[in-house]
Amino acid sequence: MNKSVLAGFAVGTLVSALAVFAFQPGGSFETSAHAADSDTYKQLNLFGDVFERVRADYVEPTDDSKLVENAINGMLTSLDPHSSYMNPKNFRDMQVQTRGEFGGLGIEVTMENGVVKVVTPIDDTPASRAGLRPSDYITHIDAKPILGLTLSDAVDQMRGPVNTSVTLTVVRKGVDEPFDVKLTRDIITIKSVKYHREGDIGYIRITSFNEQTGQLLDEAIHALQKQVGATRLKGYILDLRNNPGGLLDQAIAVSGDFIDEGEIVSTRGRHPEDTQRYNARGGDITDGKPVIVMVNGGSASASEIVAGALQDHRRATVLGTRSFGKGSVQTIIPLGSDGALRLTTARYYTPSGHSIQAKGIEPDIQVEQAPDPKTKKRLLITGEAELPGHLAAEEGAKEVAGSDSFVPADKKDDKQLLYAIDLLNGVRKDAAFKSASATSAN
Repeated sequence: MNKSVLAGFAVGTLVSALAVFAFQPGGSFETSAHAADSDTYKQLNLFGDVFERVRADYVEPTDDSKLVENAINGMLTSLDPHSSYMNPKNFRDMQVQTRGEFGGLGIEVTMENGVVKVVTPIDDTPASRAGLRPSDYITHIDAKPILGLTLSDAVDQMRGPVNTSVTLTVVRKGVDEPFDVKLTRDIITIKSVKYHREGDIGYIRITSFNEQTGQLLDEAIHALQKQVGATRLKGYILDLRNNPGGLLDQAIAVSGDFIDEGEIVSTRGRHPEDTQRYNARGGDITDGKPVIVMVNGGSASASEIVAGALQDHRRATVLGTRSFGKGSVQTIIPLGSDGALRLTTARYYTPSGHSIQAKGIEPDIQVEQAPDPKTKKRLLITGEAELPGHLAAEEGAKEVAGSDSFVPADKKDDKQLLYAIDLLNGVRKDAAFKSASATSAN
């Protein structure tokens, strides 16, 4: 017990001392500043006291590192849904995922009301082949309840050696009873850009923004120009539906492939000097051909940067339903051997100066899908504005809930895609469509 008391004193005193020097560079401070921060130091001492009491008196032995990690996570998750602490393992996993290859089921998830919620399954992965959908809830993993687990713990349980199986219990809106889905784990190689020709139209789907996306898009555009013929090609459909986002620099690279010059996005943090602006550099490699960008309620973050940039430059027509509304920037701050901090540090703004935080990108042409033929209901996804603890929209801005995110598997049932194809082929007319002549004049 004496050792515990000494440890408690040391922890509380050390945390308080570090806080003093963090607030007062060089070890000097003004009396008024010291008085103003005294309550903060008391709270830090309180943390040390509680930490030591838990270590000494909890009914079972505790893991000190877990206690500290959970305390840090509690602090960060109280800020907004996108700030978090990554322990060394999770940090390594994140680095692998952004490189475009990792092991698992191929599913983007978040935590909502104590259970795992599917943001979107990744194309051509065990999750997509098993039929998992955006807004599905996963309540059990191998018959063990998720309730009480952190998102990180739940993801760890879903991962495992390649060719091993895992059973997920799924709750789906419109389906009366939970049902089990058995998946076989696989190496998930995310080829984030896929493309094919639709007659004389180039169709490009971007599923996420990882380190390979910009280069893969360049290759897709040049391949389509060669397949169709640069003069015959009528335009491009850029499909960002159910794309959850990713790396900011890749969103900038993708936007830059369609814009000759000008601002793509700006980020504004807590202080005026934190403002950064990112501009197009490489030039439009599509020769000014018409572009239709498709978005829906599952299009978030980097997807919204691209859609907002092309919309504001009048370089593309945005078609579909309103996007997710995640207009915040997370900075990954490595903490040496102790993992990393994912911290929301800024809002991002479209070239016209609009923040989409908790609002989303409103399409130029609103096209809703028909209800899911199996459930006869629309698949509405929870938007940023509905996430508990979300970063508020700018003062005076109206927050808007999520929108439809259903994309039919069969092309003939995909009203948004068919509408875009008809516009580019000239079969359908719409005053909001930016034709070749309209884009070349801007």
